[in-house]
Amino acid sequence: MIETPYLLFLGDAPDQLAAKVAQGIKDWRPENAVGQFRMAGCKADVGLKDMTLTEAKEAGAKTLVIGVANRGGVISAAWKEVLVEALNMGFDLASGLHNLLANEGVLVAASQVNGRTLHDVRVPNVEYPIANGKKRTGKRVLAVGTDCSVGKMYTALALDVAMRERGMKSTFRATGQTGILITGSGVPLDAVIADFMAGAVEYLTPDNDPDHWDIIEGQGSLFHVSYSGVTLALIHGGQPDALILCHEPTRPHMRGLPDYTPPSLEAVRDVALTLARVANPDCKVVGISVNTQHLSEQEADEYLRKVEAELGLPAVDPFRHGAARLAEALEVL
Repeated sequence: MIETPYLLFLGDAPDQLAAKVAQGIKDWRPENAVGQFRMAGCKADVGLKDMTLTEAKEAGAKTLVIGVANRGGVISAAWKEVLVEALNMGFDLASGLHNLLANEGVLVAASQVNGRTLHDVRVPNVEYPIANGKKRTGKRVLAVGTDCSVGKMYTALALDVAMRERGMKSTFRATGQTGILITGSGVPLDAVIADFMAGAVEYLTPDNDPDHWDIIEGQGSLFHVSYSGVTLALIHGGQPDALILCHEPTRPHMRGLPDYTPPSLEAVRDVALTLARVANPDCKVVGISVNTQHLSEQEADEYLRKVEAELGLPAVDPFRHGAARLAEALEVL
């Protein structure tokens, strides 16, 4: 188990989205985070107290969590001095990056000298099966996005809260490093060998009570040329009964792809539903989740009304306004 509380390491994150791991922990498990550590040039801020390693240690922090999700998931050479110092001061380290802590000799050596633990949460620890496509009992809902980092995890977590408040049976199923750090379990899906990804999702969402909902954390986007594979594995392995479309309306281009414009919600609806019905012919799109963080309250309300009128589905910002209407849409299925 990763010891809490955490000091969230933002490093030299180039923008707010790059710190989405830290932001997710702060928003959904604030009791586990005592502060943030930012290096010179960091352009992200998750709203916690800036602390030195010494201040965080005095505040009771036990683990330095790398809260940055950069392109390619690499441990920057610029970070290593801080990470080694943290180990020398008695912190454990936790990371969800593809570049593993365990593969960095200087960090391994420092952890061994100081008797500390390196936690790589993006390492699959189960031999997942190849998907068989067999129908499972229980119900499943999956968030699919117009792009990466548009709020699929936030939608799933907010939906879990709303469903439990209504007395519905639900479980959030983490499929990425942030979700795993928040909940303590899940499948690091984008680190699973491709042939076993859909099978890993089947493993994550087994047979359950007929009225129980697995809320599957979405990843990537079918329209993102870098990360579409993981999305398709979730769609086929999850066999969702319901899809929720996720969108962030102010982006000029796909994340990390300046030559690609985001698709329309209608396009995502049609493509995702077509692919979902390969594994579950009864799948339906039940609602729309819009990340309105860059809109004013009035702009957000106007945009949500517009989307709802155009697509004929409930449209909400679940983090800003709650996910009750999405839960209602699932309750009638």
